[in-house]
Amino acid sequence: MVDARYEHVRIGGQVVSQGVLIVKGVREDGHRELLAVDVADTESEATYDQLFRHLKERGLHGVRLVTSDDHRGLVAAIDRHFQGAAWQRCYVHFLRNAGGKVAQKHRKALTHDLKAVYAAPDRAWALDLARDVVERWSASHPGLARWIEDGIESTLAHFAFPEAHRRKIRSTNGLERFNQEIKRRTRVVRIFPNREACLRLVTALCVEQSEDWLSGKRHLDMSHLEPTEDTARGTAPATEDGEGDMAA
Repeated sequence: MVDARYEHVRIGGQVVSQGVLIVKGVREDGHRELLAVDVADTESEATYDQLFRHLKERGLHGVRLVTSDDHRGLVAAIDRHFQGAAWQRCYVHFLRNAGGKVAQKHRKALTHDLKAVYAAPDRAWALDLARDVVERWSASHPGLARWIEDGIESTLAHFAFPEAHRRKIRSTNGLERFNQEIKRRTRVVRIFPNREACLRLVTALCVEQSEDWLSGKRHLDMSHLEPTEDTARGTAPATEDGEGDMAA
């Protein structure tokens, strides 16, 4: 699971917005762990390219799924570094984006229709429901219908994974909740004196949270996953996680 939030940092005598990038994973024993944190100028492809390259140099391997929003640079970097892994577009972000394309009075009905897709028991059923949604909204909102048709399949990758995992891998909700805790702690600072100060505080919070997760209950039962070539060779895969509503 990959997500970002922003903090105000003083650089060169100016206060600028800096992206705090966080990567969260699920280990072979089913426990969550924060794998990386960085502070960067933008959410560009180059930024994520460097982040993922560093993770792989540290030994990350066997990734089966990455859950994130649809930021173009992020998705391009995922395609480059995790070939063979599935990409799950966060369905919660998708619902929010869809709601922004209709008037307030239509949002409840649209959200109801789209949530029915994610409640389907399997991918084939979900695709059938998605086609129904596109057809239902095409007359009154043709632009929205085309947007749903073009993008909804990328939100259904979780159906290829065990049913017991799906609610925890289909969105970035778990990581976003942790980001809210970071925001609560950094709000006191308001403006960091430099990028290094921001990174030190966020890293300390990440270490604290990661230790809690590793000593707590198992997040996913990884025995539900089919063995991979890594496990056959005796090296269990590292997998990307999403909580409460992402895994790998």
